[in-house]
Order: sequence, then C-alpha cells, then structure tokens
Amino acid sequence: MIQAFLFDMGNVLVHFSHERMCAQIGNLCGRSAPEIRGLLIESGLQWEFERGLITETEFHRRIEGLVDRDLEIERLLYAGSNIFELNTDIVPVIDALSKQGHRLVLLSNTSVSHFEFVSRNFTVLDRFDDYVLSYRVGALKPSPVIFEAALQAIQCPPDCCFYTDDIPEYVAAGRKHGLRAEVFTTATALVSQVLAMGVRLSSPT
Repeated sequence: MIQAFLFDMGNVLVHFSHERMCAQIGNLCGRSAPEIRGLLIESGLQWEFERGLITETEFHRRIEGLVDRDLEIERLLYAGSNIFELNTDIVPVIDALSKQGHRLVLLSNTSVSHFEFVSRNFTVLDRFDDYVLSYRVGALKPSPVIFEAALQAIQCPPDCCFYTDDIPEYVAAGRKHGLRAEVFTTATALVSQVLAMGVRLSSPT
C-alpha cells in the first residue's frame, strides 16, 4: 500500500526555463544568453551551487569575476531565480493526496535561491511534510547519497512510496532504490499512475 509520495519540483510542481535564466542574467551583465550559458551551465558553476558547494555570496562573487562587472547581489539572484511558473494542474492532485493523509516529500536538484524563490511565490510547497534538497544534502540526483536521504525522509519502506520525476534517468535511479517510480508528463497521466497503484484519488479537474 502506498503511504508516501516523492515529488520532483522542476517541471513537475513548477515549470522553469534555464534559457530564461541565462537571458535575464545576460541582460544584467551585458552578455548574451549563450555566453552566460557557457559561464554558468556548461562550466558546471550552476551545479556547484545546486550541490551546496558555494553560497549565494560566493556564487555572486564568481559571476562578477567571470563577467568582469560589479553586480548587486539581490538583482543577480532575482534574475537567476525568476524563472518559475506554477503547474496549476498539479495542485489539486497534491491537495487530494495531502487530505488523504499521505506523506508528501520533495526531492529536488535545486539551489538555495531557487528553492526560496519558489517557496516565497507559490504555496504548493506548503503541502509538503519534508524537503530533500540537493544543496542541503550535498549531492545531485541520481547520486545514491540524495536517494538515501529521501528514503529516510519518506518514513516508510521504499516499495510503499511512489516517486515521480520528469527525468527518466532519475526515475530509473529511484527504482534501483526500491521506490515505485514513474516518469512525470502531465497531471492527468499522474492521476492514472496513482490510481493504478491502488490509491483513491478524485480527478484533478
């Protein structure tokens, strides 16, 4: 019997765009979006941030050095974080699971700035009982380290937990850890997956 649910955040609870992030930081720095992608994404700097290896202050300092320009830290962090839109279709599903008493845990590769932005701007995270976040754990999915933290957070046997993520590689890793996992595509498809697990759930519409 399913007792807990693990949800990814990006492109499940909220949609996001790295292209928008690079464009907005580029506008702030006087650089093109492709240039910023190279400095931030392709260099691995963003993944250092999401693993918690550097703080917001260190991230700000590194970006200033890379673009050779003084930047206000608040404007930089906002430009890098104002990239999310709520997936409104998922909210009724989350609410139904919460009302039925299922434990809800977030499992996300994210930076402190991104998580705090989503927390401030969308109430969907308020429904969750715990958060397993890459920057807190010090590891990104699909590392076993972050999945081991998730197994502790769900507070039930792994085969009693359903995990959904939009990245097939992460779903495969979840299955290796004993979780009942499926790739997320839409809220409607998620409802079908949940029903197939024997969980009673009203329609999200």
